[in-house]
Amino acid sequence: MNLVDQIRRAATKRIIYTAHAVDEMNAEDELISVEEVRQVVFNGEIIEDYPEDKRGHSCLMFAMPDTKRPVHIVCAPKEEYLAIITAYIPSLEKWQEDFKKRRKK
Repeated sequence: MNLVDQIRRAATKRIIYTAHAVDEMNAEDELISVEEVRQVVFNGEIIEDYPEDKRGHSCLMFAMPDTKRPVHIVCAPKEEYLAIITAYIPSLEKWQEDFKKRRKK
């Protein structure tokens, strides 16, 4: 089973949010909804893979939910749930126009 399948399978069981993810989602200039996160999980694509992450294998996913704004999430699939580590609106300062590749520093 590939990583996207693992993520979606874990998410169908349960999605949990770290305190950091909740803080980022509730930032005044972002206000990312649970529904937007779900749309990234179930319709998005992996743009960076972090197999050696200290929290376990995680990755950065991207999608343009129904809200028509780009959303990035970092998530880690577990056996019984999907952990949302963070969620944010990517900026053009750090990301190329497609929001899939980081700008060179």
